[in-house]
Amino acid sequence: MLTRRAAVATLLASGAGIRAAGAQAAYPDQPVRMIVPFAPGGPGDTVARLIGRVMGDRLGKPVVVENRSGGGGVIGVEAAARSRPDGHTVVLASTGALAILPHLMPRMPYDPLRDLAPVSLVLAVPQVIVVGKSLRVRTLQDLVAEAKKRPGQITYGSAGNGTTTHLAAELFRLRAGIELVHVPYRGAAPAMADLLAGQVDMLLPDVPVVLPHVRDGAVVALGVAARERNAALPEVPTIAEGGVPGVESGTWYGLLAPASTPPTGSRPCRPRPLRRWAMRQPAAR
Repeated sequence: MLTRRAAVATLLASGAGIRAAGAQAAYPDQPVRMIVPFAPGGPGDTVARLIGRVMGDRLGKPVVVENRSGGGGVIGVEAAARSRPDGHTVVLASTGALAILPHLMPRMPYDPLRDLAPVSLVLAVPQVIVVGKSLRVRTLQDLVAEAKKRPGQITYGSAGNGTTTHLAAELFRLRAGIELVHVPYRGAAPAMADLLAGQVDMLLPDVPVVLPHVRDGAVVALGVAARERNAALPEVPTIAEGGVPGVESGTWYGLLAPASTPPTGSRPCRPRPLRRWAMRQPAAR
């Protein structure tokens, strides 16, 4: 979904921003650490490794991806927020840890507006309902009918409590008037692995994560959580077309640095634009 050419285009601003963050001509003088707050193999990890290669080419130093999963992304983002603000540590964070969990957790270990400085929005992708072949449903209407026939027996996985995969499934459950059982994981990759293994019945991952599995027939895509069909899955209807209106959800990914990382010279970075930046991006609604 994100080609090398597209990655270069989206990182024109972020590469320049990271270079400026060092504030010295010698920057970077060591490898740049990119923290990914999710397990390897998931959407955030895939995006990070792609753009990390592009950033490494532009900066002249390797970009090392470090996975720190858990807490719906909170553990990895906290590690980045507490890192030395010298431009050599960034985090690829997503909707959950920046815009959702701060409203759900009574005690957050960081304040996204105070402790982080946005570098660049990387991409935004919609989600899609997929089920394992063992569930034996082939349409969204089949899924709703099966859930009503067996209330509380169909399970869905998520990347963790408070993530978009969790809230999107709950939104679908409420709109459809059905009962489902939530099974949280430490990222989308282990949730997808268990879906493929038949350990959970349903998942609402980002489209790029599940696309290869849909194409090879390992899972069945039932509905895209967007207003329009997705170009990568043109044959898959939207959830509204499948008979359940009002379910739109997606995930956005952004590159951030510790809040006091200087953008140019010695001026402190002002993290306040994160509020406007985050509020412009789509989330489950």
